[in-house]
Amino acid sequence: MLLSHVFIGVTDFDRAFAFYEPLMARLGHRLRFVERAGESPPLVQHWCGWQAADADRPLLLVGTAFDGEPATPGHGQMVALLAPDRATVDAVHALALSLGGRCDGPPGPRPHYHANYYGAYVRDPDGNKLGLSCHLPGQESAPAG
Repeated sequence: MLLSHVFIGVTDFDRAFAFYEPLMARLGHRLRFVERAGESPPLVQHWCGWQAADADRPLLLVGTAFDGEPATPGHGQMVALLAPDRATVDAVHALALSLGGRCDGPPGPRPHYHANYYGAYVRDPDGNKLGLSCHLPGQESAPAG
């Protein structure tokens, strides 16, 4: 396994949680924790994390910056979330837009990445870029007749 976790910084934790929780649920991931500043033990930030249903790592973490400064999205940075199929890419992209996300590339094949790549791109309400990716071949239509 390559990664332990990825942290996405946000400015409004409640807004971010309302955005990410349905997306992660639709992708089949489970919420591991939600902690808010001031809870025991004393925390200085709000944050939460998801994990795959069948593994403890990697984690996707979303929260306010530890130093208390506003989080800002980076140009050229992206977190790509793996979808089990192309229909899930479509569904999660539409869900993200309905939750206040902004389209940064509609769902579709991207053969310039590789022959089976199917993806979509959104920006969360803070402007962080998320990729939605499926690397499996699409369903072929059954022949007519």
